[in-house]
Amino acid sequence: MNLQLEKRKEKQELERKKKIAEEKHKEWVQKKNEEERREKERKLIKKMAEKAARDLERIQLQEKAKGKYKEWLKKKRAEESEKKKKEEEKEQKRVAELQEKKEKSEKIFREWLQNARNKPRPVLHGYGYTNGKLSGLYLY
Repeated sequence: MNLQLEKRKEKQELERKKKIAEEKHKEWVQKKNEEERREKERKLIKKMAEKAARDLERIQLQEKAKGKYKEWLKKKRAEESEKKKKEEEKEQKRVAELQEKKEKSEKIFREWLQNARNKPRPVLHGYGYTNGKLSGLYLY
């Protein structure tokens, strides 16, 4: 009877230990699952933060690129404006030189014309001319 009682106690003790082991196992599994869930959340948050940082960096790069482009465009337009202004000045200078040359030519022509009027006429009575008509030696 003592033996049966002892066996029962051992059996109960084994069942109690088994129950405790199962509970501890359940707690461990639950704890492990909780840790995995937290780890997943932490990784997800980290991944989202990295993505946000990359997006922010990309946006900043785009803004910087837009700024550089606007700066370049402004510089390019200023250069084109300066070039156009120089070309217009060059064209005006060329037109002014042409006008000056034309005026000078006209002045010289008028002077020549004035001088040509005042020059004595060639004598018509030389070398076979009589009364303004060719005569004598050079007739054909």
